[in-house]
Amino acid sequence: MPRIELEYFAQLSEATGQRTETRDTAALTAAALYDELRAQYGFVLPPGRMRVAVNAAFRPWDQELSEGDLVVFIPPVTGG
Repeated sequence: MPRIELEYFAQLSEATGQRTETRDTAALTAAALYDELRAQYGFVLPPGRMRVAVNAAFRPWDQELSEGDLVVFIPPVTGG
């Protein structure tokens, strides 16, 4: 079970009540990890409305996760 680092922004940070988290996960991909987090924190944004970055590079949602990865789910930016 890999231990990964997460960073949260905007409404994801509000939903979790934190900006960062270290997490042991059974998720094998970024998509599976997001599903795990949605179940725990009640995220309402579907993956298709966001981007995912792993280790500071945008990646596809089926990106496999490894021990020590830094994962950031990036919600759409709004405002003016």
